[in-house]
Amino acid sequence: MKKARISVLVVDDSALIRRLLTDLINGQKDMEVVATAPDPLVARELIKLHNPDVLTLDVEMPRMDGLDFLERLMRLRPMPVLMVSSLTDKGSEVTLRALELGAVDYISKPKVDIVSGMTAYADLIAEKIRACASARIKPKTQGNQSREARHRANAVALSSHKTRYASTEKVIFVGASTGGTEAIKEFLIDLPADMPAIMITQHMPENFTRTFAERLDRECLLRVKEAQHNERVLPGHVYIAPGNLHLEIARSGANYMTRLLDTALVNRHRPSVDVLFHSAARVAGANAVGVILTGMGRDGAAGLLEMRRAGAYTLAQNEASCIVFGMPKEAIALGAAQEVLPLVDLPARVIERLGQRINRV
Repeated sequence: MKKARISVLVVDDSALIRRLLTDLINGQKDMEVVATAPDPLVARELIKLHNPDVLTLDVEMPRMDGLDFLERLMRLRPMPVLMVSSLTDKGSEVTLRALELGAVDYISKPKVDIVSGMTAYADLIAEKIRACASARIKPKTQGNQSREARHRANAVALSSHKTRYASTEKVIFVGASTGGTEAIKEFLIDLPADMPAIMITQHMPENFTRTFAERLDRECLLRVKEAQHNERVLPGHVYIAPGNLHLEIARSGANYMTRLLDTALVNRHRPSVDVLFHSAARVAGANAVGVILTGMGRDGAAGLLEMRRAGAYTLAQNEASCIVFGMPKEAIALGAAQEVLPLVDLPARVIERLGQRINRV
């Protein structure tokens, strides 16, 4: 039986963008644009008519703002949404808000030469649409969020109350991609301020990572910042890999340091989770804890395996709590993860594990 193609509804007030996305999507064998809409009000009727698998959604549109439409959509008819945003400070803030509201992922409009820029994104756009089509979409209901927050907070509080976990030697390494901005926030938000240092690679472009770090810093007890080159890695701090630069951990005497590299893409990414995890294996060894979260592709799987072989404790987010189970699935298949847990249980388990290891020292 022939597999049905992924049906896509394109929503954008620019006729040029609608045409470019239609041509790029229809150029793929496994997907097709079933309709296009210039604004959310037209889109609402087309969703009822075509029941698309994926929606691409612009932010700034007439008659109704894209974010307002997204919020209503995710409350009334949750479906996979790929945001189309601008690569600007304002664009990054709006895009992160869209991900909070339930969008699966985003693509960025080129700043110049829209036609050739979008054409260059063809494979990436197709890959993101495939990931959206397979994503687990969960209704954004306050009740569910509150119950999960209480579960997480209670679990972390119980384990941290009896654990002495602050240490300059221990470092936590986290990697994520699609769905990762919200997963990272959920992982960090209830962690105590005196945790060991945390280093994170999330696949994001320039401009976005600084905004992402600033948003996390406002919501977390930990100090969250975009990593700078050659700064000391301190307990109580979270270091986010900057967009378009790899992040590594290095040694300088008795201290851990950050290192940023403008080297080749790894697994088609810069920053790459594998780059961070391989450095953790080399430099931190058994003092490291590795966590791989939701994401498309396999970046980080090989690095997490190296961390485990070097004596680190390694964990993966389970399928049911992932938006996209690509990266954790690959890590699990390699035997890289010693535990596979729901996202809500990962913070407490990391604290418990750190306490066990520190208390043995």
